Amino acid sequence: MGILNITPDSFYAKSRWEGERQGVLAEAEIMLGQGAQILDIGGYSSRPGAGDVSEKTELNRVIPVISSIKNKFPDALISIDTFRHKIASEAVKAGADIVNDISGGGMDEYMIETVGSLGAPYVCMHMKGTPTTMQSLKSYHHLEKEILEYFSEKISHCHQAGIKDVIVDVGLGFSKTMDQNYRLIKNLPFFKTLQVPLLVGVSRKSMIYKLLNCTPENALNGTTALNMAALMNGVQILRVHDIKAANETIKLFKQIYP
Repeated sequence: MGILNITPDSFYAKSRWEGERQGVLAEAEIMLGQGAQILDIGGYSSRPGAGDVSEKTELNRVIPVISSIKNKFPDALISIDTFRHKIASEAVKAGADIVNDISGGGMDEYMIETVGSLGAPYVCMHMKGTPTTMQSLKSYHHLEKEILEYFSEKISHCHQAGIKDVIVDVGLGFSKTMDQNYRLIKNLPFFKTLQVPLLVGVSRKSMIYKLLNCTPENALNGTTALNMAALMNGVQILRVHDIKAANETIKLFKQIYP
């Protein structure tokens, strides 16, 4: 899953494409050529401290991009990265295939039912609070058990709403300490009992560049290392900025574990 942020403030500068329609189309073409199976389009930065974005602004950012990519690359799979049901609905109408929700429906009570009515697969991420408050909500009695219970309830809700395909994302960097992030990567097999695909998004995050004392721009090597660890622990989808490096990692992984 390749990341395309239609924002001015996402934490990794090279992933920002607001107002650059030709640029984002060219980047989409590169990603697809390098083997991206899904393009994840987002118009609302969820990094800690990011400013609020109105629904109208988010719509204006993502809908034209989704339409343009789908028009130029009709076979491309597109996911819309949003926590708002209206954005999800309009994005699917414009050509998006998947809804990727960082809040698991927690920031919009109509999201899960809306996705069910759309007939789209749903990426359900774990996060406590909101992007504004999540940094203060990192306390758990039992990290894996609480997240597993969260997903069990969400998956049941999704199925009741008519969502047939649910993908779960443990939400690395969202309401988690650095140690909790690495503990979750180590214990990803714990979530296989959910019997749904696992997605991990670790690409160039602060859990890498702060530990390695570098910047997001210099965090590709660390990203690759953690992507391999995630694959070895049962992840099926990698959400990344760097498609070529991720595909090479997958190829090496499959050579070891055919």
